[in-house]
Amino acid sequence: MNTTDIHNERIAKMTFASVYPLYIAKVEKKGRTKEELDQVITWLTGFNSQQLKDLIEKKATFETFFQAASINPNASLITGVICGYRVEEIENPLTQQVRYLDKLVDELAKGRKMDKILRSS
Repeated sequence: MNTTDIHNERIAKMTFASVYPLYIAKVEKKGRTKEELDQVITWLTGFNSQQLKDLIEKKATFETFFQAASINPNASLITGVICGYRVEEIENPLTQQVRYLDKLVDELAKGRKMDKILRSS
């Protein structure tokens, strides 16, 4: 799926620090924990808790955040629709990575089992 340049630029310039509290609120409202959220983020990005904290304190943009990440090789197994886009069809790599994260947060909030979220065999 083709997203617009304006859409991709807006996502790239958003800070992870501005979205992270929204992710926490979303999962906690559904009975999940910040620790589970951090586990999901770590699986996708390779960041440990200190690296996440540093990126939040530095107000890293999603562009900077994902440039520093080591994307899990199984991330391509993340499929489905998020924000009206089918994640596996998004052509812009950064936008796709952000939507992967959004999809994982949604799955966590919906009560999916952690081994399914983390694409374990």
